[in-house]
Order: sequence, then C-alpha cells, then structure tokens
Amino acid sequence: MAKKSEVKDKSLLPGRWAEIMEQLFHIVLGVFLFGIAIAALIYSVIRVFTTSPFFPIGMIQAINDILFIIIILEILRTVIARYTDGVFQLHNFLIIGIIAAVRHILTVGAYMTLGDEKSEAAFNRAVIELGINSAIVVALVFAIFLSKTVDSVTRKSGAAGD
Repeated sequence: MAKKSEVKDKSLLPGRWAEIMEQLFHIVLGVFLFGIAIAALIYSVIRVFTTSPFFPIGMIQAINDILFIIIILEILRTVIARYTDGVFQLHNFLIIGIIAAVRHILTVGAYMTLGDEKSEAAFNRAVIELGINSAIVVALVFAIFLSKTVDSVTRKSGAAGD
C-alpha cells in the first residue's frame, strides 16, 4: 500500500502556482474595480454640474450615481475579502443586491413622481417594477436574517461540541 507522501499530485498546475495566479488575479480585479469607482465618481461629479435643470433631474442622477459607486465599492470589498479570507462572503452579495434593488426603486419612484404625464402602459410598467424590486429587497433581507441565524446556531453548536 502506498504511503500518502508517495502519492503524486496529477494536476496540470502545481497547487502553489495556482494559488499565486489566483492571488494575482484578485489583485488585478481589485485595482480594476477601484479604477472603475474613481472613473464613475469623476463622471458623476461632472454630470452633476452639467445637468440642466439640476432640480429634479440632476439630483435624481446624482443619487443614482452615488448608489452605483457604492455597489462598485461593495463588490471591491467582496473581492478583497475573498483575497484575504479565501472565501466569498454571502452577506456581502446580499447587501449588494439590496443596494441595487433600492437604487432602482428610488430611480423609478423619482421619475414617476417628477416626470411628465405618463401613459397608462408606462405607469403600469413602473408600478410592476416597483413591486418586483420591493419583493426582491424583502427576500434579500430575509436571506440575511436566515444567514445570520444559521451562523449563530452553527457557532453555538460548535462551541457546545468543544
């Protein structure tokens, strides 16, 4: 019978090289996402000062842009956490989803309130979008609740087993 030390790894890339390549890839992704966030911020600042009229259109666009930049930064945080911890964190993805859905709710709601007279079809579409995004937010908040509940139960059972 072969000992564990005699068993050869049959992968094409040695494990160490794969880890190094993965780490480099995460660093490149992080730098790229940070660059996108900076570019989005610069574009947003320029757009705030050049949008006419500022109220209400410029304000709606500014809030939408800020929430978009927050989404980018949350994705960057998730990539950094993956690089440092070695695992993707479900909680971060759920937060990103909530921010994205709320961003869409605010944008659609603002355009419905401040826009010109809408056709019945456009109004119905906007109401359906608001309803769907609201349900998504509730579902994602519930998912966070379930995730935290499972984590706390797992920690308690792990501590009890020690």
